[in-house]
Amino acid sequence: MGRENQSSVSEFLLLGLPIRPEQQGVFFALFLGMYLIAVLGNLLILLVIRLDPHLHTPMYFFLSHLAFTDITFSSVTTPKMLMNMQTQSQSISYAGCISQVYFFLMLGCLDSFLLTSMAYDRYVAICHPLHYITVMSQSLCFLLVIVSWVLSSASAILHTLLLARLSFCGDNLLPHFFCDLATLLKLSTSDTTVNELFILTVGVAVITLPFACILVSYGCIGATILRVPSTKGLYKALSTCGSHLSVVALYYGTIIGLYFFPSSNNSNDKDVIVAILYTLITPMLNPFIYSLRNQDMKGALGNILSRGTFS
Repeated sequence: MGRENQSSVSEFLLLGLPIRPEQQGVFFALFLGMYLIAVLGNLLILLVIRLDPHLHTPMYFFLSHLAFTDITFSSVTTPKMLMNMQTQSQSISYAGCISQVYFFLMLGCLDSFLLTSMAYDRYVAICHPLHYITVMSQSLCFLLVIVSWVLSSASAILHTLLLARLSFCGDNLLPHFFCDLATLLKLSTSDTTVNELFILTVGVAVITLPFACILVSYGCIGATILRVPSTKGLYKALSTCGSHLSVVALYYGTIIGLYFFPSSNNSNDKDVIVAILYTLITPMLNPFIYSLRNQDMKGALGNILSRGTFS
């Protein structure tokens, strides 16, 4: 009977953003431009890191993976949203919805783990500079990235399997622009207690603990900088850490705003707007943050442009 109930809903209808019909064209152009900037900007980061040997370091190794994750993360939801806005078609198949949930959760968790690895890299570089090359070896960097991918995939698979066992009968209207897990649970006619407990448990493991590790790392970095006052060292530390802290603030700030201060049951507009922040705006801003606040990236980009001009 559970399987029969599951198949009773073959598709969902995404209600999209709280935008008036006459404004659809303007917002379509705006979001398309933001999506293209996010993709091209992060591709530029990947290209610069690949072409400049000076950036073949642990920090930029993690940054390249973060840029790739941001490209795919924004691509999970934005193209479908843009297509729905342009065609006025709101439907998404059951299989497509479940797949979207999986990739959204997996890439969101991966972002969290990569930001934590980057914070640890900065901690070792500033607090233990003499041991940096030994500690942040190539094997450790690969291990951190592999573990991040494995843990993110495992948590997303378990979320998706628990979601797939639920029944959806009758109402198939999703007041969102993508298949959000929390919104789907509200729509289900099954008991979602296990799903909610799992969300709470995994949320602590993939969001709260990494965020705490980042705070501890930067607390130690701040204490080290204050103990050894050096204008040149302080400028270098702020150059590499400032960009990372800005990205951390954007990423975790939107998540805290969405999940720790949820909207009322009567209105999902705030949830939808905040979701735009971390699915589209944050990936778009990351390349600007790392390019404008990071001296190494600006120098590498200038060198590549100079070589291209002279050639």
